[in-house]
Amino acid sequence: MTDDQAGRQGEPSRPTANAMRRALRRARDGVALDAAEAAVLLQARGADLEDLTSSAARVRDAGLEAAGRTGVITYSKSVFIPLTRLCRDKCHYCTFVTVPGKLRREGHGMFMSPDEVLDIARRGAELGCKEALITLGDKPEDRWPEAREWLDAHGYDDTIAYVRAISIRILEETGLLPHLNPGVMSWTDFQRLKPVAPSMGMMLETTATRLWSEPGGPHHGSPDKEPAVRLRVLEDAGRSSVPFTSGLLIGIGETYEERADSLFALRRVARSYHGIQELIIQNFRAKPDTAMRGMPDAELDDLVAAVAVARHIMGPSGCLQAPPNLVDGEYERLIAAGIDDWGGVSPLTPDHVNPEKPWPQLDELAERSAVAGFELRERLCVYPEFVQRGEPWLDPRLLPHVRALADPKTGLARSEVLPEGLPWQEPDEAFTATGRTDLHHTIDTTGRTSDRRDDFDAVYGDWEALREAAAPGMVPSRIDGDVREALGVAADDPTRLTDDEALALLHADGPALDSLTRIADDLRRSVVGDDVTYIVTRNINFTNVCYTGCRFCAFAQRRTDADAYTLSLDQVADRAQQAWDVGAVEVCMQGGIHPDLPGTAYFDIARAVKERVPGMHVHAFSPMEVVNGASRTGLSIREWLTAAREAGLDSIPGTAAEILDDEVRWILTKGKLPTATWKEVVGTAHELGIRSSSTMMYGHVDQPRHWLGHFRTLAGMQQQALEKGVEGFTEFVTLPFIHTNAPVYLAGIARPGPTTRDNRAVTAMARLLLHPYIPNIQTSWVKLGTEGAAEMLRSGANDLGGTLMEETISRMAGSSYGSYRSVKDLLAIAETAGRPARARNTLYGDVPQERQEAAAASDGHLPELLPVLED
Repeated sequence: MTDDQAGRQGEPSRPTANAMRRALRRARDGVALDAAEAAVLLQARGADLEDLTSSAARVRDAGLEAAGRTGVITYSKSVFIPLTRLCRDKCHYCTFVTVPGKLRREGHGMFMSPDEVLDIARRGAELGCKEALITLGDKPEDRWPEAREWLDAHGYDDTIAYVRAISIRILEETGLLPHLNPGVMSWTDFQRLKPVAPSMGMMLETTATRLWSEPGGPHHGSPDKEPAVRLRVLEDAGRSSVPFTSGLLIGIGETYEERADSLFALRRVARSYHGIQELIIQNFRAKPDTAMRGMPDAELDDLVAAVAVARHIMGPSGCLQAPPNLVDGEYERLIAAGIDDWGGVSPLTPDHVNPEKPWPQLDELAERSAVAGFELRERLCVYPEFVQRGEPWLDPRLLPHVRALADPKTGLARSEVLPEGLPWQEPDEAFTATGRTDLHHTIDTTGRTSDRRDDFDAVYGDWEALREAAAPGMVPSRIDGDVREALGVAADDPTRLTDDEALALLHADGPALDSLTRIADDLRRSVVGDDVTYIVTRNINFTNVCYTGCRFCAFAQRRTDADAYTLSLDQVADRAQQAWDVGAVEVCMQGGIHPDLPGTAYFDIARAVKERVPGMHVHAFSPMEVVNGASRTGLSIREWLTAAREAGLDSIPGTAAEILDDEVRWILTKGKLPTATWKEVVGTAHELGIRSSSTMMYGHVDQPRHWLGHFRTLAGMQQQALEKGVEGFTEFVTLPFIHTNAPVYLAGIARPGPTTRDNRAVTAMARLLLHPYIPNIQTSWVKLGTEGAAEMLRSGANDLGGTLMEETISRMAGSSYGSYRSVKDLLAIAETAGRPARARNTLYGDVPQERQEAAAASDGHLPELLPVLED
């Protein structure tokens, strides 16, 4: 790094004595520190540092007492597995990373082979190690052709696929628990790896962007070291409920202010998702043969102060670690500063990142900890709090492996146990009928048991942080534009509407809104005619057990909740048969992301319906379910969709879209797929000839500008699909937010759904902005009722959706319009709008005469007294 960059850290302006006294007093008094005070305390030395560490130690001790681990300091007995030392980054202090030529000269492959990995893991297991720390460079195949060639030759699509595969072998053949450090991961990567590793990690290092962006900085030329990218990884880990390790690397040129900012960034993520299991505070040590070999090592006082400040910022529940091999035996000072963990210590393998610094002997570490008044206890790679939390933090496929090594009372490791390989497999009896399987009709009679889950305050993240983020959407801003001119463009050619004109129309009200809906209705008439279409269909929600943490969803339940249920395959097939008997042409099947369901469960569901009712169209599995299935099977999205189609899948619902803008999505949901992944799933389905609907849920924390962006995204996707010669979307479905039982509303964060004005404007603008790409606009009777749906038919909509037969999701959320509509009911809605109606199939084609007759005979709904199905 440059002298200027080093100088920003090396010669800081010292805080005044008054500022130090004030900050120390606030720390002693347990008052929350701000970033400026933290930066002051990071510079404490001498007596001030002793004062700071004393108060930090008290905070730590309070946390240990609350956790039931008074006087305990932990470590993990591990083996270090450097899966590959190739990397696409060029960090200026790193000796771990090398180049292909050097690996070849030393007789190594581009990656460690499975035999090499398992040899280390087996020897570690014999010594009582329980953690396999798998460390590797970031995406080496993106930089090194040799890495790409190795992966191709061994049958892996990418490095993450090899990490997943080797983790399963470690679990099955040695019993060690993988802790994965593959660098920057995407949300999808977390879904792929969560079933094979109880914990993962990635150091934040610093939030100082200049150290990445400026030439000569320690991270310059390293795409994965951009702070914003790394913070996104930490958030995706939290959204995915992955116990995650992160931390700082101090002394690489950051200022004290930047160091404080990094700690507060970590605290924000920890509070938002409750998923940071530990923070590592690591001191920079200069290494020969690196660009930063001339930089001074971080001073021990710097490290001690950073640990103490981190303890105050993270609070008593935070877990802090400092690597014992990097402090030259000054263990007592780190304990006094507030750490409660020594990290991974291996009796077998070196620290490949700091090979010049050997691990301390465990006996010595125990003795030195005892001198400081602490008992050294072994933990697993996943911290005891997460072992005891269980779902959704630990995947069911890993529970047998974790339970074999964990003390059920404390969540710590059973030190006397030697790991043994156990099968990595799906939970038994995934399709056993359990719980309230009659909810599909008793929701209309008995109702739901309570308005919220018992874990309301924990499962959705930090409500206060969300409230701040959502504040702008509580009262959508008004935009004044030339509505008259925009109406003229819309009437003449809606494809020429600019974003400013479209926004003006999305805000239209009064006579302008009336004009807008007339223009949209005229366009509807010219494109699809006057017929109101509908479909005789049945919703089958095969489970409502889900831990994704969608904050708008009142359908999801824990497996232990009174309203939770899961259907058996026979029950799913029986319901499809019942629907066929009363004239249905389609079943729409979606469910919660049940942790026990294997990725192949979706294939079994589709196959069960097709075997029972071969002629039924299977419209099933949201993009979130597709990703879940692909992640659990280890298949790519394309491979999974291909297999699903072979099993009987005909089309997919374009749900899980909500608002296709991550600014809004991450308020609405904790763990659902990001916008880019939704687009990838739907786009891939279209390329395979699997058509989908498209949807938008609105009226919560969103604004009209988000609706516009959503419409533009869908129109762009459909345009691309048509250019590729595939048909893509069948329709667009408006989904007004049902607020009554929605967690995000109960927490006081969301609006109480859209207004009538909003519904009319959204329906009309959907017609205009999706023209000419998506001709069918559907309104939702289940959310709007008869009069509301009829009004939308006068505002540009042409479709009423389906009879549904059993609608549970909106009813659980508080919709008061029932769980089904008969054919006569749907005809009446169309008549209210002054229009004729006709039946359609999923793809908006004609319905066979035999199906029409069956629907007419039963009026398209199930018998009033539907029996409770038993296995």
